[in-house]
Amino acid sequence: MAVIHRTVLEPTKLELLAAWLPTRPWYVPGAGGPELTKAGGFRLDDPQGEVGIEFMAVTDTAGDDAVTYLVPLTYRGAPLAGAEHALVGTMEHGVLGRRWAYDGCHDPVLRTQLLALLRGRVLAQDQNTSDTPDREVTRSYDGDGGDLADLAAGAVDDREGTRLSAGRGSTLFLHRVLRPAPDGPPSLPPGTNGHVAGSWRTPDGSRARGLFVVLRSGPGDRYGRTGRPA
Repeated sequence: MAVIHRTVLEPTKLELLAAWLPTRPWYVPGAGGPELTKAGGFRLDDPQGEVGIEFMAVTDTAGDDAVTYLVPLTYRGAPLAGAEHALVGTMEHGVLGRRWAYDGCHDPVLRTQLLALLRGRVLAQDQNTSDTPDREVTRSYDGDGGDLADLAAGAVDDREGTRLSAGRGSTLFLHRVLRPAPDGPPSLPPGTNGHVAGSWRTPDGSRARGLFVVLRSGPGDRYGRTGRPA
């Protein structure tokens, strides 16, 4: 079980992300640098109790229209070998000392636990409270998504989001720019074999809900089509 410490981080997570987000191909530039606020998210437990796993939703209000991003992060007490390219930054934790924060798509612990969540083997945990499931996070898996024993290490970013190979021709797609579902539960793209959905807070204080992760068969885009979205 992950323990949530009430302490100080220097720099803060939002300060790290303000420098890192503009380097991503899916970042939507605003007027000047990002102006970030925490909008929600959830955590997953590392069975070994060594790695912090957090799926953060952060909203950038720098542009004319606010943009909310999904940022999976892992926090480690030592550098992750071979993941220098995925380092978001380091920070000093008031209890745990120096922590290395990584883009979690490149961290094998997060990838393993994300698949476990998708398959219903673990529960999403509240972002701010220890040992408390997050009931707003929903998931599905129809059992036809190929061999989900592991996700390939090579996460690929483009302007649409992040893709990871899930084996046997399946792809796990992470929505980096979150889009609210118009009404009710989010609709799933054609060819979807599984999903993770959740909620976040909008700038006006209301709650939005949408897809975080989609598992699909074949190399189509996040809508289940082949080629690029129109």
